[in-house]
Amino acid sequence: MAKIAYILLCHKDPEGIIVQANRLTAGGDFIAIHFDARAKPADYARIQTALADNPAVAFARQRIKCGWGEWSLVQATLNAVEAAVEAFPAATHFYMLSGDCMCIKSAEYAHEFLDAEDCDYIESFDFFSSEWIKTGIKEERLIYRHWFNERNHKKLFYASLAAQQRLGLSRRVPADLQMMIGSQWWCLRRRTIEWVLEFCAKRRDVMRFFRTTWIPDETFFQTIVRHLVPEAEIRARTLTFLMFTDYGMPVTFYNDHYDMLLAQDYLFARKLSADAVELKAKLGALYTQKGVDFPISNEGRGLFRFLTGRGRIGRRYAPRFWETESSLGRERTLMIVTCKKWHVAKRLVDRVRDVTGIPGVHYLFNEAATALPDMGGIQTTLEKRTRHRRALVRMLFDHFQTDRLLICIDPANVDLMQDFYADKAVTRLLEIECTFTEDYLLGHARRVGLASDSSPADVLDRVLPTIRYDLRFESDRIRDADFENFHRIREAGDIEANTGPLARFLGIPEDQARAVAATDYLFVD
Repeated sequence: MAKIAYILLCHKDPEGIIVQANRLTAGGDFIAIHFDARAKPADYARIQTALADNPAVAFARQRIKCGWGEWSLVQATLNAVEAAVEAFPAATHFYMLSGDCMCIKSAEYAHEFLDAEDCDYIESFDFFSSEWIKTGIKEERLIYRHWFNERNHKKLFYASLAAQQRLGLSRRVPADLQMMIGSQWWCLRRRTIEWVLEFCAKRRDVMRFFRTTWIPDETFFQTIVRHLVPEAEIRARTLTFLMFTDYGMPVTFYNDHYDMLLAQDYLFARKLSADAVELKAKLGALYTQKGVDFPISNEGRGLFRFLTGRGRIGRRYAPRFWETESSLGRERTLMIVTCKKWHVAKRLVDRVRDVTGIPGVHYLFNEAATALPDMGGIQTTLEKRTRHRRALVRMLFDHFQTDRLLICIDPANVDLMQDFYADKAVTRLLEIECTFTEDYLLGHARRVGLASDSSPADVLDRVLPTIRYDLRFESDRIRDADFENFHRIREAGDIEANTGPLARFLGIPEDQARAVAATDYLFVD
């Protein structure tokens, strides 16, 4: 009968790891743990102490400081695999897990499932011809060397890549390998794992190559297993149920997904919401149960596509961010600042953050360079931001862990304002009315391409009145839209005149609003 050695990569939640290890070993299986070397030493000591008397638990001899997208994740996996191979000679299969994974079948079912077919389960699709990579760089992951982490050192990452491209420093993929790609959540037979470790010891050239590739946990095992194992013995799928949105964000499961998860043709699932306490408890108790019948309907992905494609909301599957993008949340307040002088709106948002702590983002739908957190690719272009505008703003609420958020929108984008006003969230709008000098209008004409430094005076005489009218027309459109919770401050207004609208717009005391209105550099060009 199959006996599984789970390879657990984790970096947090020591109590959860202890529970997970005891649960899986209680089902007759084993577990080898790699706990990120970046984590607190006290957390690792607590795990070791709690599991010291469990003979079915092993620890990687060397802990690695792991970083997303780095070789360190693969090395940590190999270290845990080596520990499992040595400590558990009875293990027939090795199954990759993370701390976010939970069983959705019993140990009895899992053992029978693996006994039914002598094969390896690992996603492995052709790297170059498949469409597995949805966003970001593709071929560049392999043919250039990556020494910097894109998430932690973005400028260095792309500067290094650009330098290699400029100097023609691309490299070849090892000639005897067909590069493959897929999910890192595999389940491999003992024989396959031993072959992989032997390959790693012999092929130092391949190891050197993968050490400087980007996101090698999606390519290393996928490529090596396909190189070593006959195709007929590989099932190009994972046994861990996971889904992603179109822009690469993982789908999260909640308490009301218990029945749906059990009906999927998988052994584990990720990711579960941290708040899904009931779901985790029920799934945790499931693993050691005997004689449980699991009717497989496998409707999970089809249901996801249906709900996201049609925007339909059912009672059982309550609306989630990934299902409809239809609401920012009833309890949230979105505050839109609109001003043609972008620098004025930015200063106001920054000043409000300093005075009140309310988080704010500059012209996220108008300026590509606006600083945004990494949100799985949805933030990478203005077109993506605008197409998924409600999802983007909802993610910003979640990122800042707030129910109040300030954003800037150009006065020309009345359609965006109307779309946010149609949401269930509370939406407020503040127009900043500025004075436009001839010099400012001339600079604006040059920025939008209506004039240049060499434009003759008679051309400027015709263009400037048109621009001034256009700015006035944008302001009139906003007022004609008759938005609720609409407020206005003016450059020509004094501090007291602007304090009241600011206080009502932000929902703050007047003394705080006065501190914002009194900002002496607010309207300086």
